[in-house]
Amino acid sequence: MTDALCFALDGVLVQRTRSDAEILWDVFAAHDIEPTDELLATARDSFRRAFEGLEPGPYRQSMAAVTDATGSGAAPDDLVATLREETYAATTVPEAARESLAGLAEENALAVITNGPREWQVGKLESHGLGESFDAVVASYDAGAHTPDAAPFDRLRERLPADAYVMVGDSDDVEGARAAGFVPIEYRTDGPDLWATIDALL
Repeated sequence: MTDALCFALDGVLVQRTRSDAEILWDVFAAHDIEPTDELLATARDSFRRAFEGLEPGPYRQSMAAVTDATGSGAAPDDLVATLREETYAATTVPEAARESLAGLAEENALAVITNGPREWQVGKLESHGLGESFDAVVASYDAGAHTPDAAPFDRLRERLPADAYVMVGDSDDVEGARAAGFVPIEYRTDGPDLWATIDALL
């Protein structure tokens, strides 16, 4: 067997180029809904409640709350489609990440452990041509808990047997990884270059 190198998706593999507020305001405007701070809070609060409770369709619940609050005739599913398009377009994958992943894959298994609904997160990978780059993808909705809970890491072990497991992610990912027996590498935006560090360590 080989080692399994696991990565968080948002903030590690993909970087955001726009804030969620900017994205939401464009989504509202695209469907003739006047963007306001109150409406932004409605969308965020509804999403957060659904997401934290692992309820189905957190993005749809968020957009439905928006249409309910405004009396808009727009269909929530149409807003979700626009939100997905805008969200994916507002992310980028560093070229250094692509090069590093290609090299690491030669001798290691690669995986993603990410908080969010599986379809949404896998779609994000696919939008950047990374859908086939990983041997396993575990979303928190698959595992029934978000990181830092150990459940997503335990689910990854079930799906991808390996001699050892390494997790690259933020503080929550590192906490959960350590508890699950993974070797943690914390990514900090103000720290050394991530991909150069990974290449040097691994």
